[in-house]
Amino acid sequence: MRVRAAVVSELNGPWRTEEIEIDEPHAGEVTVKMAFAGLCHSDEHLRTGDISQDPAILELLSGRDTMFPIIGGHEGSGIVEAVGEGVTTFAPGDHVAVSFVPSCGRCEFCASGRQYLCDLGATTLAGPMIADGTWRHHLGDVDLNRMAQLGTFSESIVVHESSLVRIDPWYDLRAAALISCGLSTGFGSAVTRGGVQPGDTVAVIGCGGVGSGAIQGARHAGARAVIAIDVNSSKVERALKLGATHGCATTLDAAFTILPELTRGKNCDVTIITVGVLTGEIVEQARAITAKGGVIVATSIAPYHQSTVELNLFGLSMFNQELRGTVFGSVSPRVQIPRLLRLYSEGALIVDELITHEYTIDEVQRGYDDLASGENLRGVVRF
Repeated sequence: MRVRAAVVSELNGPWRTEEIEIDEPHAGEVTVKMAFAGLCHSDEHLRTGDISQDPAILELLSGRDTMFPIIGGHEGSGIVEAVGEGVTTFAPGDHVAVSFVPSCGRCEFCASGRQYLCDLGATTLAGPMIADGTWRHHLGDVDLNRMAQLGTFSESIVVHESSLVRIDPWYDLRAAALISCGLSTGFGSAVTRGGVQPGDTVAVIGCGGVGSGAIQGARHAGARAVIAIDVNSSKVERALKLGATHGCATTLDAAFTILPELTRGKNCDVTIITVGVLTGEIVEQARAITAKGGVIVATSIAPYHQSTVELNLFGLSMFNQELRGTVFGSVSPRVQIPRLLRLYSEGALIVDELITHEYTIDEVQRGYDDLASGENLRGVVRF
């Protein structure tokens, strides 16, 4: 089957629409006709090399030492077109959301309720199909990698069944696309990984798509105050409409103009980092506005090879603080996606207002240009 997809062919290269060939699904695989794909910042990490692995590791995973060319996209929703042999959890016509974290249901992590850490995640950034180690997506004679074993910037995709979540057909597919990654990750960063409690004071550093989920999650968990911190004033203004109670441009602003009166010097119970690119100095900035016994959640993605961080270790230990990482907000996708879709359908989760623009498959590069300029909070590709 020939379809059109947004592909990046080289490091720092642009997103270009290419006509590609997709094979029929093999055993354990599903073909999905895409309805929407979210333009998440993580795909830019892919293009710029922030999440490119060592050539030796790539060679081991995929048989070649580069991730390029690769189909972008790891947020999305659509309708099942066909299933391969042995697939019993999906049927043609089913509505699905994708999950950038596959879950097999059998490994130690899945069996213990931590599907977001499934062992199949080792294969998500590059390589052939999970099921049998062969390729389904081709650009001429070249096999194509797919972001997170998905590649949702494509009119149709072939994925392993472990990378899909079936959703009820009455749920909005556009909302499902955004909930499939960014909103779920942010929401879980506050509620699950951050452990926000009623009466807590929470700071969210970075108020884009993931930060929007964290702000709403904190309010759902009962936070008395949520401080939205972003250098982009328009994002702070939007955050205030999502449930943030205070807003400012920097952690320094929060430390001197908001927290002294709001907390009487206690600082934040939970601080969540959801900036576009995680850097070492941001971690210490977050720690510095966190209370004794407080939690810092590092949700943002840092460049793959970054290994240094600025952190006052005396403060971390003497203030009994915790620094936690998270993937997908530390919640199972098969639990979180339907849960948040239900909240959205009941008017308790804001999604539509986050979408600044819709784009066609030919406008993916424009969408990321808009994101970089601050014009776009969240963009989606409509197929």
